[in-house]
Amino acid sequence: MSLERLLAVIPAGHSDEALAREVNFDRLPAHIAVIMDGNGRWAAQRHLPRVEGHRAGSDAVRETVETGARLGLDVLTLYAFSIENWKRPVTEVSTLMVLLKRYLRSELETLLKNDIRFRVIGRMDELAPDIQQELHLAIDRTAGNTGMLFNIALNYGGRAEIVDAARRAIASGIKPEALDEEQFAQFLYTAGQPDPDLLIRTSGEMRVSNYLLWQIAYAEIYVTDTLWPDFRRRHMLEALLAYQKRERRYGGITPARAAIGAQ
Repeated sequence: MSLERLLAVIPAGHSDEALAREVNFDRLPAHIAVIMDGNGRWAAQRHLPRVEGHRAGSDAVRETVETGARLGLDVLTLYAFSIENWKRPVTEVSTLMVLLKRYLRSELETLLKNDIRFRVIGRMDELAPDIQQELHLAIDRTAGNTGMLFNIALNYGGRAEIVDAARRAIASGIKPEALDEEQFAQFLYTAGQPDPDLLIRTSGEMRVSNYLLWQIAYAEIYVTDTLWPDFRRRHMLEALLAYQKRERRYGGITPARAAIGAQ
């Protein structure tokens, strides 16, 4: 049972225990996507170099991934590095890549222990060879796992993904008049995965930042003022509970409103 897995790592009497017991495990989102934002502001508030915010953010990644697996999510996708991020200072980009390699090396055994399958979405072939090697190692080592799928979005852009999908569709020889939304989705990076039910953004920013533009068409959006390095299990549970209180309509109306309209 997912609750038992979660409670196994929460100290008795901790405030997270009460939150965990509120979760309806029959109504979990199949896929949670996260925009990890606020590393720079976190560092600035502490008068530290910007890269220190990225280092601190690694702890939030670790706890979020492990919490997602213990909850029993099918898919968790974290936005780690966008195509636009290449415009940042060279030293900052280099640090991000070093931190990525360090995370993969230090957390691989944890991914295996928690039965987590690792994948990359984005233009991975444009990354440095040493980064690609580390990514492929993690992908291959976890390929046999059957638990949560952990996607990391690297060198990723939502518009670029749609362009890449269109190119693959054309290359497949499919006739344009035969192409529908369901078929097109099979050419996306996330082919075969459920679309995100919940999109979480940290740092209070109210934008989607070119992230999973096709897939989040009907996602519930949850924004927290918490900066990413401070994001922990409690914040994940709060987002989940907020999601479970919403009525998902997919462009339609709720049964209650339909009944009122029929009167």
